[in-house]
Amino acid sequence: MKQLRMKRFLMTAIAALTAIVYALPADSNFGVGPQYDTTHVYVRPEDFDKFVASLVATFGGTTTKQGVFTVTPTPSQTMSQLVLTPAGTVSVFGFKTPIPYPFGDERTGYLVTDLAAAVHAAQAHGADVLVTPFNDPIGKDAVVQWPGGVNMQLYWHTTPPSYPALKTIPENRVYLSADRASGFIHGFLAFSHGKVVSDDAHASGVEIGRAADTYRRVRISSAFGAMAVLVTDGHLPYPYGREMTGYEVANLADTLGNAKAAGVSVLAGPNIADKRDSAIVQFPGGYIAEIHSTSAGK
Repeated sequence: MKQLRMKRFLMTAIAALTAIVYALPADSNFGVGPQYDTTHVYVRPEDFDKFVASLVATFGGTTTKQGVFTVTPTPSQTMSQLVLTPAGTVSVFGFKTPIPYPFGDERTGYLVTDLAAAVHAAQAHGADVLVTPFNDPIGKDAVVQWPGGVNMQLYWHTTPPSYPALKTIPENRVYLSADRASGFIHGFLAFSHGKVVSDDAHASGVEIGRAADTYRRVRISSAFGAMAVLVTDGHLPYPYGREMTGYEVANLADTLGNAKAAGVSVLAGPNIADKRDSAIVQFPGGYIAEIHSTSAGK
């Protein structure tokens, strides 16, 4: 009898421990590589081809075949094409139908090794799931929102993609308030297994269009790529805060020359700060981005 009670106790304990293990977030690094961190850009169908051509003219690279697909869990149709540049990957969408909520508000798509586990881990580290996993023509997707209102798509492909390695790593540029910055940074670092590269409480305000001021800038690196968290009071002159991605190039002046020839407008800069020459530009179709190169300056 005593042995039977002991056996039952052990079985109950094992079952309880198993339940706890499965309830815990998976402690995995779901990232695949920065070339699979795609900036999502939505343009009007009539601007689609000109925008894609201007990206390639500015940064170089190649494109996938353009097509029309349903990439949302509810009925819709969009033109879609991937632009693979040495400075970063861009997913371009040109919806022919109204865009279902909340699509269009996500800044990036992150390829993950296991979508269900990645979504579970994001939730465990403070993210809200805006769109639960759904099937698309080539895999599965979900949309999550981090503290501060930062929307990201997580995606998985049935057949693993193979994109060329990048020459430089693009930088997701996330503007947040002081109230939300710590929550976002803590949660995203835990989810991405990333690390803080630098945390400057007195970064030059030149970087956000306020030369007389300073602000906090946190740089993060992970398997998903680079990120800059820009912590401000929201008093930002246009176009600062509108750019989602920063692209590193070998020579800013040469790249801006290529960009202008392709119909790209320079909205701010060039400026020098934190050993960077940088400018903010707007591509045909409205996409705003930061471009920078290493500088010998301050």
